[in-house]
Amino acid sequence: MVSLVSVVITTKNEEKNIENCLKSIKNQTYSRDKIEIIVVDNNSIDKTKEIAKKYTDKVFNLAQETDLNGVKNFRGAQLNLGAKKSKGEIIFFPDADMTFDKDLISEVAEKLNNFDALFIPEIICGKGLFGRIRNFERSFYNGTSIDAVRIIKKSIFLEVSGFDVKNIAFGPDDWDFTKRLKINNLKLGITTKSLFHHEEQMSWSNYLIKKDKYIDTFDDYIKKWGKDDLDIKKQFGFYYRFFGVFIELGKWKKLLKHPILALGMYFLRFMVGIKFLMRNIYNKSKTRAQNK
Repeated sequence: MVSLVSVVITTKNEEKNIENCLKSIKNQTYSRDKIEIIVVDNNSIDKTKEIAKKYTDKVFNLAQETDLNGVKNFRGAQLNLGAKKSKGEIIFFPDADMTFDKDLISEVAEKLNNFDALFIPEIICGKGLFGRIRNFERSFYNGTSIDAVRIIKKSIFLEVSGFDVKNIAFGPDDWDFTKRLKINNLKLGITTKSLFHHEEQMSWSNYLIKKDKYIDTFDDYIKKWGKDDLDIKKQFGFYYRFFGVFIELGKWKKLLKHPILALGMYFLRFMVGIKFLMRNIYNKSKTRAQNK
């Protein structure tokens, strides 16, 4: 039996990206009548919804469909709504700025005969040296604690109640979702085909600005699982983020083969680490001042 795959895409002002994403879905080798495209928008003011409607009649507005009272994570709420609206046995949630290997959904449908959820390798499509460094770094994370699943059987998505939108903000929300799959002893696999993450407009400066926005969202996630949790230690600990993830399973060989990219990657990790440290110091100072 060929499974129906529901691809749920969350959007907010994605007119520059959404068409390429939807075109790549339409160009899959998997049976077109077995792919359901669902777009859940969050009040876009550009042409995102207009473009999406050329590819699917299942375009929804989050605020019109969901009670957002107490919601911390709109993206998670969008994904939960998309899953609720879906008819497929499989839920696939890529980002709007991603495109697909043409055989990806075919592999996904086949692999979920043996797994409950799947990681998907990402290839970063950027410009210049920075783009090459980002892609080099991302290649070490596939299937690790730094990664998160993007494919899941719908029955299991519903069983774990989807994304925790009231306690975990956007940022570590995908880690939290994957964590809840792990504690339920579900079988997680990884595809050989990739997603292409388009970061052609990303630069050193706006990458650091983007990371800075996520830092304040980590506290609730760490509090929920505890500082002694193994994944938390890996995701936020100095050793694993700077060394462990890059040398385990023989991956250290890549560092030796590409020394310039390795140095650039470590410089980028160092800058992100400095920002994280400075924000922690600022937050602690702010808390002490408020308690006086």
